[in-house]
Amino acid sequence: MSTIIPVILSGGSGTRLWPISRALYPKQLVRGLVAPGESLLGATLTRISPGPDVSAPLIVCNNAHRFLVREECERAGIAPEALILEPVARNTAAAIAIAALYAAAKNPTAILVVMPSDHVIRDAERFRAEMVRAADVAANGRIVLFGIRPTEPHTGYGYIRLGAPLEGSEGAFAVARFAEKPDKETAEAYVTAGDYLWNSGIFVFRADVFIEELARLAPDVLEAARAAIEGAVADLGFLRLDAARFAEAPSISVDYAVMEKTDAAAVIPLDIGWSDLGSWAALWDNAPRDGSGNFVRGEAFLEDTRNCYIHSERALVSTIGLEDLVIVDTPDTVLVAHKSRSQDVSRIVSRLKAANRTEHEQHVRNYRPWGYFETLNIGSRFQVKLLHVKPGGLLSLQMHHHRSEHWVVVQGTAKVTVDGKERLVQENESVYIVATQWHRLENPGKIPLELIEVQVGTYLGEDDITRSDDVYARAPDETL
Repeated sequence: MSTIIPVILSGGSGTRLWPISRALYPKQLVRGLVAPGESLLGATLTRISPGPDVSAPLIVCNNAHRFLVREECERAGIAPEALILEPVARNTAAAIAIAALYAAAKNPTAILVVMPSDHVIRDAERFRAEMVRAADVAANGRIVLFGIRPTEPHTGYGYIRLGAPLEGSEGAFAVARFAEKPDKETAEAYVTAGDYLWNSGIFVFRADVFIEELARLAPDVLEAARAAIEGAVADLGFLRLDAARFAEAPSISVDYAVMEKTDAAAVIPLDIGWSDLGSWAALWDNAPRDGSGNFVRGEAFLEDTRNCYIHSERALVSTIGLEDLVIVDTPDTVLVAHKSRSQDVSRIVSRLKAANRTEHEQHVRNYRPWGYFETLNIGSRFQVKLLHVKPGGLLSLQMHHHRSEHWVVVQGTAKVTVDGKERLVQENESVYIVATQWHRLENPGKIPLELIEVQVGTYLGEDDITRSDDVYARAPDETL
């Protein structure tokens, strides 16, 4: 058997975990959701770290997340085989097609294990062993799914019904049928029947086999993916797909495009402590809880409160006489929901989009390749921010038409360029930049640079920026 190539899909926005998960900082990148200081993507990278039977991963991610994804790879100490950027979201069929075509160009019979970036798997050792077992089945031309043995009648997962055992493939079965997310009564019947599994969304297949099935069942997806990868260009260690050609791919899941139609599907039942963390209720299921069934992150005083999930980033949360609620307090939003309705949080996100609000897209803290900035206060003609610049971080040479900026260094040393003149600005020193002056900020030191930025002007939007030089090669219309 050839070495397994993990493929990590990291293009989702995690709308059902809003307001912690947002379009520009989705749940797979949020640190501390399950393990202190670790993101779900970081845990996924660690779980499939390269070894004798596993090669460096292919990662397919949203273009807007590229610097954050690369930072997670660096934190995990893993150099991916490729970081492939999706210019637009086209669901899982197109993303997996890209990975299969990339791998097949080097080895048509390469074995790929495709997995989302945002799942919890408690038994990582068992998972790696099952990857190897599934690869043996896939080597014979099967597209293998990992099915999870249900622990409850869950209505948020799709189901797979077991078919007959596969001859010569111990522990693997044919797929009798796929079932959509059921209502509670149907889910209970599935669990009682004993031959239904949760669909984990993890696939194992030979690259050429998957491409052949795409050509037969979803040729429009394959054609667009092939054109997009043929027109791809390398950029700062990323592989940029041809945006126009990739956008021609239908937005369809791999389940609808291939798995529910193919005769090559197989399933291996697993018990590996899996969860897709697809809702606040799922997060509560996976969280350590007190004697009353409550999970608290942040400060909270609870009185006669049971089975609640409480997350507060700044304020003290106090509750009296509550049960089965989710309370999430962030600097710019508060969510209160019943746990049984946590699958519906995405409806709030849809309403925010329809109202042209920004809370679905970005936190008060905005991440950039050089660090982050955090909005502290905002008025009609002013805005106050905290800028955090990593050691070696370098902002673009830029100019604003509508605002002036005052910078006060509160930690570290800043190297500031204004209209071609450089100077070092130490702690408790300041610099003033007039609108239309070209300027740049750099951290030349070994510790993080932090400064307070006061903006004054008639327009304070992030799109009031003109760049003439940028080491991160961001497009002129990119605000990240």
